[in-house]
Amino acid sequence: MSSPLLDVWEAASTSPYSPSVGKGAQFTIAFLLLFTSLFLAGVFSLNRSIITLPILGIPASLAFGFGAVYMICAVGVYV
Repeated sequence: MSSPLLDVWEAASTSPYSPSVGKGAQFTIAFLLLFTSLFLAGVFSLNRSIITLPILGIPASLAFGFGAVYMICAVGVYV
């Protein structure tokens, strides 16, 4: 009698995990995302309205969030 979890474990052992963004590119991606978020937040702060919120504010927030996580990983601080 085989366990479904054991079957998943055996299937995963033949295909190792490879991240979509390699360790060498994390700093570059993080810097670009943080720079983009700074730019978008600056433009949004100059022209605040309900119309520019989904166009500038939300992408700036997402870019900062992902950029901060990538930067934390790129400089070697693992949380």
